[in-house]
Amino acid sequence: MEIGSVLLQWGLVFGLSPLISGTIKKLEAFFQSRRGASVFQPYYDLIKRFRKDAVISEHASWLFRATPYIVFAAVAAAALLVPTWTSLLPLGFAGDIIALVYLFALARFFTALAGLEAGSAFGGMGSSREMVVSALAEPSMMLAVFSVALTAGSISLGPAVEGLAKSGIDLINPAHILAFGALFVVALAENGRIPVDNPATHLELTMIHEGMILEYSGRGLALIEWASSAKQLVFFSLLGNLFIPMGMEMRDGFSTLLLSLSIFFLKVLVLAVAIAVIESSLAKLRFFRVPELLGASFVLSLAALVTFYIMGG
Repeated sequence: MEIGSVLLQWGLVFGLSPLISGTIKKLEAFFQSRRGASVFQPYYDLIKRFRKDAVISEHASWLFRATPYIVFAAVAAAALLVPTWTSLLPLGFAGDIIALVYLFALARFFTALAGLEAGSAFGGMGSSREMVVSALAEPSMMLAVFSVALTAGSISLGPAVEGLAKSGIDLINPAHILAFGALFVVALAENGRIPVDNPATHLELTMIHEGMILEYSGRGLALIEWASSAKQLVFFSLLGNLFIPMGMEMRDGFSTLLLSLSIFFLKVLVLAVAIAVIESSLAKLRFFRVPELLGASFVLSLAALVTFYIMGG
């Protein structure tokens, strides 16, 4: 594993992810006829929080202090398993889509425990809701990706993207369209976006992800928010490169680096616009309606798998 490849992948994911979050907020402000903050505001917020001291509850243990670092490390490892501008992954030899799901589950598990650590009622409520959402979202994500991996003949994301890129126009088929819809809904749920959750809410009774990190401040809050934005970009990379794998660098070299990066940025921008349109058009669902949405996502992913075999596999 070349150190340059690792640093480039991390730099792309963690350096670009706050800009994507700021772009989504700016687009939402535009659609709602507001001026909105600068697209660089998330960078300013991270710098400000890294400079502040943390205020920690007297009821919290070492787990509360360690969770931001565990979450950041889990997302950093996940970022090396997902193709962005190239299919040559720094950790491609060490894991596949199953490892990716487990890394996200690891970050979620510790975040949920940290929500309980401070003894806050809202943290506990957010943790319990997060576990419900994850229990419904993970099976849908696995089925959706497996239905795509069957076409590629591999559950390792690097070889899968290379195999899919050779399919060309054949990728436009009902199975892939259904799988894309299922994974897109999962991306909304996993990243706490409307209609599952509202990342900008300050109403304690409606928070899920924000409720779990309500007691964090300073560096701990900065690490968790940075990891959350990076996780969002990882999902965008999955959606963009699994279903539209064209334009990626498939060889060991930088001859087409600029073109590959440009196409990757375009894919991410299209998904960011889609998120902004959805969040500007829909309201957050009541929590008891969320299982219906994720159930529909599971049905879509299952239909994608069945359609793949009906069409001859």
